[in-house]
Amino acid sequence: MAHVKLHIPGPVEVSEKTFRAFCSPMIGHRGQGFKDLYTKIQPQLQSLFHTRQLVYLGTSSAWGVMEGSIRNLVAKKVLNCMCGAFSDKWLEVSKRCGKAAEGLQVDWGSPVRAELIDAKLATGEFDALTLIHNETSTGVMSPLAEIAALKKKYPDVMFIVDAVSSLSAIDIDFDALGIDVLLAGTQKAFAMPPGLVVFACSPAARAKASESPDRGYYFDFVEFEKNAKEAMTPSTPSIGHVYALASKLDDFFAEGLDARFARHAKLAQMTRDWAAGHGFTLFPEAGFESVTLTCVNNGAKPGGRVVDVAKLQKLVKDQGFLIDGGYGKIKGKTFRLSNMGDETEATMAQLYTALDNAMKQL
Repeated sequence: MAHVKLHIPGPVEVSEKTFRAFCSPMIGHRGQGFKDLYTKIQPQLQSLFHTRQLVYLGTSSAWGVMEGSIRNLVAKKVLNCMCGAFSDKWLEVSKRCGKAAEGLQVDWGSPVRAELIDAKLATGEFDALTLIHNETSTGVMSPLAEIAALKKKYPDVMFIVDAVSSLSAIDIDFDALGIDVLLAGTQKAFAMPPGLVVFACSPAARAKASESPDRGYYFDFVEFEKNAKEAMTPSTPSIGHVYALASKLDDFFAEGLDARFARHAKLAQMTRDWAAGHGFTLFPEAGFESVTLTCVNNGAKPGGRVVDVAKLQKLVKDQGFLIDGGYGKIKGKTFRLSNMGDETEATMAQLYTALDNAMKQL
């Protein structure tokens, strides 16, 4: 079968260079070869995260650390900020972990704002909050710096941030923002195969985790720190993923992080401009659009053009590109176009051409 190029919210397209690195010969995960590999990428990860803390590697989807954060850090009650399908799910996960949890729900398409969180934390009920920075189901990017500023007011509340689809596409300063856990899966903006999560924890988070009697083992933050100090992981890692990560980090720094961030911002604007040029509006509230994918309104809310999304997808796929037809309760009423990872103006232009051709047939 001919390859269909991915422009969905994840996984995204993976380069041949990355695949070659992924297929590197196996080494022992407790040997010096793996230690050398982890030692090489550690300063690069710290630069990407803007942190003096060690950055950990976990073999799982991001949900592993999302659930692990709840088990490690919630003793009293967690506030789950909810603005789309994936952030909404975090409330269910918290409850399944046996924790007291409350959702802070905003309308899909709207961002979570600091004043809403402030009002909840002021009650003193919560010792942790969760936030998905870039909600892929709605294409909304909540204002992280604005929200993180609340940490100064509530220093004992653990701030847990999912940057799964934003880290490496936008600058996030872990130490300066005062975040307690920052995590990302690598199948989105990193443009790697699914199966690896990278994350950092604050000293306060590790101290609180050490006091949690039921934090488990596989995602025990104390174990991650102890092993990372020896350039190892608590459990057997996916070594292929770590080789691929090393290759991608070299790519990031060869391009330059500022250039990488600017590229994602420009491609996102180009995609928004394509949508507007065809009479569509966007689903996210203005000013809070994602820089890694565009969620095009298609009847989910008033205004703009409406087309047969399933037909649009098929017409585009027939030309070799896969786009997403919306997620959850807005499936078919939106569609999503990814620009994250290794995409360039030239590769995005190919997608726009395919979309233009498809639109002529609707």
